[in-house]
Amino acid sequence: MTESKKGLDHEVDQDRIARAVREILLAIGEDPDREGLLETPSRVARMYGEIFAGIHSDPSVHLQKFFTEKYDEIVLVRDISFDSMCEHHLLPFMGKVHIGYLPNGKVVGLSKLARVVETISKRPQIQERMTEEIADLLMHDLDAKGAGVIIEAVHTCMTVRGVKKQQATCVTSSMKGSFRRDARTRAEFLHLVHER
Repeated sequence: MTESKKGLDHEVDQDRIARAVREILLAIGEDPDREGLLETPSRVARMYGEIFAGIHSDPSVHLQKFFTEKYDEIVLVRDISFDSMCEHHLLPFMGKVHIGYLPNGKVVGLSKLARVVETISKRPQIQERMTEEIADLLMHDLDAKGAGVIIEAVHTCMTVRGVKKQQATCVTSSMKGSFRRDARTRAEFLHLVHER
């Protein structure tokens, strides 16, 4: 079964979500029966099915098909866009992921790295965990000599509420294996990420 098909096998309980959204509208003093809000509960239910599609999907399936190659330099895919949902406020955060790894005889199709990001981001998440999960997958599933992941994101839980700092960007990184142990490898990865 393909990952995209597998991800669709789990249906969220849309009726339950719609009922809960209706209750939220009532709780904030709105009229869920007015014209503009009549279909809002069902729209939100469908949206939640989409934005949380990664909950019941295994991102490692994208790394199962690899190619045996002797290539032993850094493989980097930068600027992989993503959007996710902060598990603390259920507000979106979005940005880009830079992924690099040092192969150990296995390389994976570049689109597979973007699919890993997509799957991991489509669940209630925090940026720090997401960064670690991606790096750990590369080390484990590709048996990489090293892996580096940097995520840059804007969190709406910080821009539209609370401190309301519109320009704030959160940057997280995870360095594994040779990316952590070898300063030269880490420096090369960072240079490649920021080189434009």
